[in-house]
Amino acid sequence: MLPRVVVIFTFGQRRQHVERARWRGRRRGEWVKRSVGKKPGSALVVAREARSLSFVQAVRLRSPGGWADLVIEEEERPEPAETDVLIEVHAAALTRDELNWPVDRLPAIPSYEVSGIIAEVGAAVTGFEIGDGAYGLTGFERDGVAAEFAAIPADRLAHKPVSLSHVEASSLPLAGLSAMQGLFDHGRLEPGQRVLIHGGAGGVGSFAVQLAKVRGAHVIASAAGSRVSAAGELGSDEVIDHQEHDFTEVDPVDLVFDTVGGPRLARSPAVVRPGGRIVSVAERPPMGFGSEEGVESTFFIVEPNAHQLDELTRLADEGRLRVLVDSTFSLDRVKEAFQRLQSGNAVGKVVLTIHDD
Repeated sequence: MLPRVVVIFTFGQRRQHVERARWRGRRRGEWVKRSVGKKPGSALVVAREARSLSFVQAVRLRSPGGWADLVIEEEERPEPAETDVLIEVHAAALTRDELNWPVDRLPAIPSYEVSGIIAEVGAAVTGFEIGDGAYGLTGFERDGVAAEFAAIPADRLAHKPVSLSHVEASSLPLAGLSAMQGLFDHGRLEPGQRVLIHGGAGGVGSFAVQLAKVRGAHVIASAAGSRVSAAGELGSDEVIDHQEHDFTEVDPVDLVFDTVGGPRLARSPAVVRPGGRIVSVAERPPMGFGSEEGVESTFFIVEPNAHQLDELTRLADEGRLRVLVDSTFSLDRVKEAFQRLQSGNAVGKVVLTIHDD
């Protein structure tokens, strides 16, 4: 005998082969959800007991001790403001250094990259409907998205690429936007120019290689170990194992895009032609860095940008962007996820999976 209150799911596919969920409203304080757009012959109806969504689970860091002090707590389901949407979080990607909050920011929820299904739409929101798949980079000034539900400003989101899973889509915003802004907004990379990308198989570097190739640049990547072959597979014209060879011996480049900092950044002016540029997303260069060589240097922090997300969506759906995912962990394994991330061995993103794809 079925429980008195149930959630009915119909699993199927639309023409785009993407499941779309619709939130139909409240029934006795519960949320009732169903999927629409089933493909003939593939429908599966499952009934299961609904639970109250007045409270949801979320990861929090309450003291500045790193991943060991992460806890999972139950808290009130967030209420979206007029310009927000409420997202049922399916996947939340992690970044290695994001637990380094100052004490006055704690307690805080980690993860700023999200992919999921829109469950509520604020009164002033346009362009999104309940049931749409959405993904994006949330603002660093507020709590993250490592939770079952998250309220997010709609202008930080874009429609999820139909060709990507939620895990893959959540892996795209921070790294993809960092690469796009570093190469084109700050680096002013043009077709036919030469670019050296430090960390060409890392989270940001892997997208930088692909986006630079799409723009028509000649791409040189520095990497080491197993990442040398990965950088080549992503489309680099040249790959330098910086542990075996001196990257400053390559022909001069118009732009160095640095995603690693340290010695590679420090030695980069030697490989840039006069009038060229060095852009780092990893470390702020010292005052006057590169000026003796006639080189401009810039450090930047990535910013949410829905229009650039739309461009990344288009490239992903055209098959021109490959997303690297290292591993996935359930919400209750968040400590293991950060351990993997901080080991330095991850190739691609580490992602928390919260609701099923």
